[in-house]
Parts: sequence; C-alpha cells; structure tokens
Amino acid sequence: MIQIIQAIILGIIQGVTEYVPISSSAHLVIVPWLFGWTAPALTSLSFDVALHLGTLVAVLWFFWPVWVRLVRAGVASIVERKIGADPDRRLAWLIVIACIPGAIFGGLGESRIEMLFHQPGTPVRPGAMIAMAVIIALLGALLFLAERLAQHTRGLQRLSLKDAILIGLAQAAAIFPGVSRSGATITTGLALGLERPTAAEFSFLLSAPIIAGAGGKSLLDVLSGLKTGAIVRSDLILFVVGFVAAAISGYLCIKFLMDYLQRHTTNIFVYYRWALAVVVIVVALTRF
Repeated sequence: MIQIIQAIILGIIQGVTEYVPISSSAHLVIVPWLFGWTAPALTSLSFDVALHLGTLVAVLWFFWPVWVRLVRAGVASIVERKIGADPDRRLAWLIVIACIPGAIFGGLGESRIEMLFHQPGTPVRPGAMIAMAVIIALLGALLFLAERLAQHTRGLQRLSLKDAILIGLAQAAAIFPGVSRSGATITTGLALGLERPTAAEFSFLLSAPIIAGAGGKSLLDVLSGLKTGAIVRSDLILFVVGFVAAAISGYLCIKFLMDYLQRHTTNIFVYYRWALAVVVIVVALTRF
C-alpha cells in the first residue's frame, strides 16, 4: 500500500512538472532520492516512462481538436503532395521536423542516462545529483535571460522553419535530467521572440511524438521484462496508478499554464529552479 501511495505521489509530480518548465525527470529522481524511496519498480526507467505516457494522454486530451486538425492536414499534404498556404499543414510539418533531433539524441543517449539515474533499487550518487542541480540552475538562468532580452510578440502563424529546428535541437538536450523538455523548448521559443502562450503551446505539441516514441519502446521493454521475470506482475499496479495520476494532474497543469502565461512571466519558475538546485546541492554534500 505504501508503494501505491508513492506511485500516486510520483504520478502527480510528473503531471505537474512535465509541462511546467522545472524538469519532470529531475523531480522523479530527486523525490525518491530525498525520501529514500528505493523500491526497484518506482526507481526504474520503465516506471518513469509509464508516467510520461500519462502526460502524453494529458496533452492529447487537452489539445484534441488541434491534433485532429493537424493529422488531417498532414495526411492531406501527403496525398496532395503540397503544403500550400494551409497553416495547419505547415504546423504539422514543422512539428515533424522539430522532433527529429530529439528522436536521434534520445535514441543515442538514453542508455547512458539510465546508468546514472535509473538503476532500480540503487540510490543515485551524490556527484550525479550535484551535476543535475547545476543543470537545473543553468537552465533557470537561460530562461531568465530569454524573458528579459527578447520581445515576445510572435504568434504561432509566424513560426519559421528555422525556429522549429532550433526548438527541436533544444528539446534534444532534455535527455539530461534537470534540463526539462518544456523548459528547453519554452526558453528557446521565448529567446526567438515567440509570445509566452505560443512558446508553451508549440512546446506541448512538440512533446507528444517524442513521448509517444519513448513510451512505445518502453512498453516493449516492459513486455520483455514480464516474459523474463525481470518485472514482477504485481508491480504493474504501480505503473497503472502512476499513469492515471500523471494523466489527470498533467491535464490540469496544462490548463493552468496556458492561462497563467497569458498574464504572467516565467519568473516564478526561474526562482523555483534556483531554490531547488540549492537544496539538492546542500543535501548531496551531506551524503558524500
């Protein structure tokens, strides 16, 4: 029962932090590390990705009308072999192009990240936690600069191919816990002059194909683990409750952030990142 409660807590944390630019992957490492949660199922990469699938459901759910338009437009562009002046066709292909860097870097770097932060039942080393804290703080500094040095006046219709490629490259850096997929893409969007809600919306739409790809691979790993006995069937309930908690909290978080950025800056997330980095470094130094 305790592990089920922990799975629900981690699911809520994933849903809240996936789309807010404060790094969900970092929080999924930090919370078990701080409280000594070492259950192999809860500290595995498979559980991590199960939670990400929950947030995938959230972004598909929230933007469902947009996804329907984009899929129809993308299929039509392939059938007719042209994009033309249709903004939905253009946006659909910009998302596809922007996903390429993340797919490549994710496939190449996932195993190394797993070795550092996702060894089931094994506490993360203090040195790795300090490195992650530095990344958290640095991304906060970049977000701080993007808020202040750029004019946020460009809407989604003015998103260019160059913008999409740069934001896609930024998403690729999110394989490192602490960077944050939404943090990297929203920061880059703001630095390129996008309006805050526009930067957030493109970030959220861009996350879906990458999460879906990683989630599909993870599901195959889970099925393989069940066949070999590496994953106990009784642990699947932890994946399910975490998935549901992440989906519900992720949907509510997207709704909150899209409303929040209409009237506010991202400063609160910058300050949170810096405070979190300090806490992690202090605790890590006491555990050497």
